[in-house]
Amino acid sequence: MTVGELARNAPLFFLIFARVFALIQTAPLLSSDAIPEIAKVALAFLVSMVIFPSVAASGYPIPPYVLQYVLLLAGEAFVGILVGFFLSMIYSGFQLAGQYYAFQMGFGASEVFDPLAEIEIPIMGQFLNLIAMLIFLLGSGFQKIFLIGVSQSFKAFRAIDLVTRKDHIFPILFQGMTYLFQQSLVLSFPILGALFLVSLTLGLFAKAAPQMNLLMMGFPISIGVAFLILFVSLPFLVELFSAVIDFSFLEVERIWASPSR
Repeated sequence: MTVGELARNAPLFFLIFARVFALIQTAPLLSSDAIPEIAKVALAFLVSMVIFPSVAASGYPIPPYVLQYVLLLAGEAFVGILVGFFLSMIYSGFQLAGQYYAFQMGFGASEVFDPLAEIEIPIMGQFLNLIAMLIFLLGSGFQKIFLIGVSQSFKAFRAIDLVTRKDHIFPILFQGMTYLFQQSLVLSFPILGALFLVSLTLGLFAKAAPQMNLLMMGFPISIGVAFLILFVSLPFLVELFSAVIDFSFLEVERIWASPSR
């Protein structure tokens, strides 16, 4: 694409750029403040130039009035934010599972700074986040973001479809968020169940032998059992992480395929 073609089709290019940049600003990993803003702008510009010919060939209509164009530009940005926010919910589910772990293990007060979420989270939440990040990268997560979230989206979904498909889009989003919350509980069940049995056993011993200082013994026992269960269940957790990440991209594809009313 030459500079002249880009100048002649500047309104369409800025619509593409708005959606891509909004997606980058909210997508997992890419939205981190550790990445300079100029790098995000450059990446959005490059991706927009790559997909511009296919979008232009599909005949994307440009409104004739400035106000309509501004509203369409805001709508395209909202579509990008919508996709990025939904994908970011993956890591929120993993953080929630890590908080369940931390409080039951006695690590509730030990928090570290998460550079992705820009908040303090329990150390176990950061541990699960790192695992999820590795699986996301190994599973071609970035390629899927730009292939499904950008390239396919312009072929199947435009900003005006937020109005015509709203009866189908928002139920899909709510179902996806419910599923992610359920999976965070599933992630927590192995360790939470084991620690519940440990606490129950220590409570019975405390009743049977009150002279034993089981309170001081309970903390290292709980931590040791939790790490043992985490080590044993790690292959299961990795498979579940992969399934959750794949599910999130399938839900995005369902949004693009949702019928108009």
